[in-house]
Formats: sequence, structure tokens, C-alpha cells
Amino acid sequence: MKRILSYLLPYKKRLLIGFSIKVFGTVSELFIPFLLTYILENVIVTEDISKIVFYGVLMMLCALGACVGNVTANRMAARSTADFSIRMRHDLFKKTLYLSAKDTDRFTVASLESRITSDTYNVQNFIGMMQRMGVRAPILLLGGVAITLFMDSALALVMIATMPIIFITVFCIARWGVPLYTRVQKSIDDMIRVVREDIQGVRVIKALSKNEYENRRYDAFNKKLVENERRASIVMNAGNPIMTLLMNLGIAAVIAVAAVRVDKGSSSTATVIAFMQYFTLISMALMSLSRMFVMYTKCAASARRISEILDTPNTFPIEEDDGMGNEDEHISFENVTFSYFGKKPNLDNINFSLPHGGTLGIIGATGSGKSTIVKLLLRFYDADSGVIRINGKKLSSYSSDELTSMFGVALQNDFLYADTIEENICFGRDISHDDVVKAAKIAQAHDFIFATPDGYDYKISAKGTNISGGQRQRLLIARAIAAKPDILILDDSSSALDYKTDANLRKALKENMTDTTVITVAQRVSSVKDCDVIIVLDNGKIIGKGKHAELLENCPEYKQISDSQMGGAFLD
Repeated sequence: MKRILSYLLPYKKRLLIGFSIKVFGTVSELFIPFLLTYILENVIVTEDISKIVFYGVLMMLCALGACVGNVTANRMAARSTADFSIRMRHDLFKKTLYLSAKDTDRFTVASLESRITSDTYNVQNFIGMMQRMGVRAPILLLGGVAITLFMDSALALVMIATMPIIFITVFCIARWGVPLYTRVQKSIDDMIRVVREDIQGVRVIKALSKNEYENRRYDAFNKKLVENERRASIVMNAGNPIMTLLMNLGIAAVIAVAAVRVDKGSSSTATVIAFMQYFTLISMALMSLSRMFVMYTKCAASARRISEILDTPNTFPIEEDDGMGNEDEHISFENVTFSYFGKKPNLDNINFSLPHGGTLGIIGATGSGKSTIVKLLLRFYDADSGVIRINGKKLSSYSSDELTSMFGVALQNDFLYADTIEENICFGRDISHDDVVKAAKIAQAHDFIFATPDGYDYKISAKGTNISGGQRQRLLIARAIAAKPDILILDDSSSALDYKTDANLRKALKENMTDTTVITVAQRVSSVKDCDVIIVLDNGKIIGKGKHAELLENCPEYKQISDSQMGGAFLD
């Protein structure tokens, strides 16, 4: 909670003002029953109309002060809470963008979504309630007890006797609630994950008639969530009935003792009337405290989950370069080994180098480690052993900004967002229209863009569902090359292109990006055959390395792939 509450520090002046106004409004409310008792016992008996009017107006002013003070303080609290939640969500979202791929895998995307949405909502609700009721309820409780002790200590002690039992009940319930609501949030994570998977694969689900299967799968997670919520609700909702019972018993005890004391002349009817009003205020305060404890259990569980993200350290610190690299080599992998789960290596002793402006093709079966090489080069993960260098310097010696500024990347399943074609290519970068058009021409996208009703201003739907798969890939390639990167990575990004378009793309890249080092990951030999170096991967190991003609002679696996694709002939 300390980590989350630190977001309130910039608003401490506003919170202090709101606190002061809230105190004024609550104290004004506390004086109303006291003034009523005083009028009934000391003013009415004088039959002085001016006194009665004066104290009546004073009661009205107290009521007005209570109303204006509480409304003003609540409005300030709402504004402070909104500003607080904006900063917290912004930092949380920013942190998720900078999490390493390893940490993202550990938390899962569904959990990150849940933390940004439902967890921040729980924290926001509690912070808002604390500002509204966290000030008012204790003042009503303590102030009411103090005034009733002053008016009639015997009746006050009867009322106070129930409070320790109430506090113990609330404390125990709140303590049980935190782990219960943690389980609830975990179940929400699981349900969101299923929803995300089904929404992304809805076309496949329909095509394979798996609607009922996915309904059952979702229903299983939904029932688990409902069960966890039911358990949490049973525990947390037990608080209100127990507190109501204890408070009603307290009221009954106060009335019983008050009847005896009034009969003996030790107390007055006016005092009993005031006591009942104060007891109502104290009961409302206790109920508010009970609700705050329920909200606290949700908030504490959510705050813990949010803090886990915010406090996640940078797992990829910047290290000193060892000065042992060769500056003539733009990219080099030196005995690189890596495993996602620390068991079987996904890459095993990978060695290759590439000069400035060189081209590298990576080919192999699904799961052979092609994309893993790209992820290590982009430092989504760190290698378990070995060294990766760019311009002769260790990859780990570059800052994140330095590293990402070198690359242009197009992935097979990359995303497009709902905006114009030009904005999707620019991607928030300062790229001129001429450079956008040039990139589109190189990527073989200009002709189909020009054919759309609005050209480069044509609106693309989310994920590019209103254009074809090949058109999406060409826009992604245009995005990758628009900023003129030093290193261009095409990770299976032309799989949806026909052979002729793919050949034209490779030709345009060769003619227009002579100073750019290009790495092409592909399933098709035609996409890599013109590369300066081709490496063939199998189960994370390099089983062949060289030019196309060399591999046809020396690597049976490569030759087999080549022969299986158009009998080894290619469309140039």
C-alpha cells in the first residue's frame, strides 16, 4: 500500500484543504443533536421567542454547514482521486511496455490487463472512499462518543460496550478477505486470458465448429471465478448483519437503561432523544467503517498486484563493454546458447557474423529457433551463455533507446491499429510523407494503397481486418523500413505474399537499402536464396551455413526444402 499511497503526495495540499473542509462539515453535523437537546431543556422553558428563533437558526446554519462542507469536500476528493488514478494507471501501463519479455511471460498478458483495469479500479474506489468516509466516519464515531460521555456517561458506557466486539469482528473479516480477493483477481486473470484467446481466434473457432467447446472452456473458468467470488462474499457480507445485530442490541440496551434513569430522574427525555440521534450517527459511522474495511481487502489485494509490476526491477541492466569485438562486423553471435525454461536449449552454440550492409537468411522448420534469434538480437531475452555484438560492442552495453533506434522490424503477426494507412506506417514517428511513400513503394504496397478510396488517408480497422493478409504484411514491412534503420529484420513477414510480389520486394530492398543490414527469417527458400549468408536451423542448432548454391551441395536438409518448393526452381 505504501507504494500506491505515494501517488497521493503531489496532491497533499489539496487533500489537506479537503480534509479541513470535511472536518468542518462533520463537526457542524455533530452539534445538531446537542443543540436540539439544549433547546428542549433550556430554551423552550424560557418561552423567549427570540432565543428559540436564534438557536433554531443556529441549528439550520449547522445543517447548512454540514451539507456545503461535505459536498465541497466530496467534490475535491473526486477530483483528487481522478488525478491520482490517472498517474497510477499511466505509470502502470508505461511499466508494462518496458517489462522484459521474460517478465511479461511470467505475469501473462491477461494478468497485466486485469491489473491495469480491475485492480486500479479497486484501488481508486478505496482512495475515493477514504477521502469521503475515512475522515467523516472517525469524527462522527469519536465525536459522538465524546459528546455522549459529556451528556450522560452511564448511557454512553452502555453504548461503548458493544464497540470492541464490533471492531474485533471487522478486523477478523478484513484479515480473511485479503487472500480471498487475491484468488478472485487471479480467477479474473484466467477468465480474461480465455476471452482474449477466443476473440483473437474467433474465425478459426467458427471455421472448425468449436463454438460449444470454447463455451464449455469459458464456462469452467467462469464457474471458478463465481466460486471464488462466492467464498469472498460469504465472508465479507457476514460483517453487515453481525454489526447490525450488535448495534441493535446496543440500542436496545441504551433504551432499557435510559428508561430506568429517566424514571429515577437521573436523566431527561431530551437527553435520550439526543442519545438516539447520536447513536444513529455512530451506527452510520460504524457501517461506513465496515464498508471501508471491505473495500480495503479488495484494495490491499489489488495494490499488492499493482506494486508487483511497478517494483519489478530492470532485468536487463546496462553492462560495460569488454572491448573484444570486431567493429567491422555489424552483427555477431559468439557461442550463443539460450533456453526459455532453463531445461532443453532452444538455441545451442550459435555462431555467425554479418558485415555492414550484409544480408542474412534464416530458414528452418517450425520451432527450430528462427524467431528466438531475432528475440535475442532485439534483447527481448538475454542469452544464457555466449556473446551477441552489434558494431563490435556487447549487446548488453547499449541502452534500450540506443538499441531500438537501430532496428526496423516486421513480424508475421504484428499489429495494425484503427487509423489511416499513413499513420500506421509512421507509427507515431516523425517521418515525412515522401519517406512514407518511398517505404510503401519498396514494400510493394504503394499500388494497392493508391487504389483505395482515400489513398494514404484510407482508414484501416483494428488489426487491419478490412484489408487482405498480404496487404497487411506489406504495410508492416513499409513501417519497418520507413525510418531507414541500420538493421532491418523481416521475421516471416512475407509469408502471405505471392512469389512474384516477394521477388519484387527482395529486388527493391537490394536496390534501395544497400547500407542496411537485412535479416530475413522465412519458411520459403525463395525469400532467402539471394542472401549473402544463409543459416539452416534444426532443433536450435545450425546444421548448414553458406550461400544458396553452397547449401544445395553441402546441406541435404536445405536441398530437400528447396526441392520440395517448386522443384528447386524460383520465380525471379
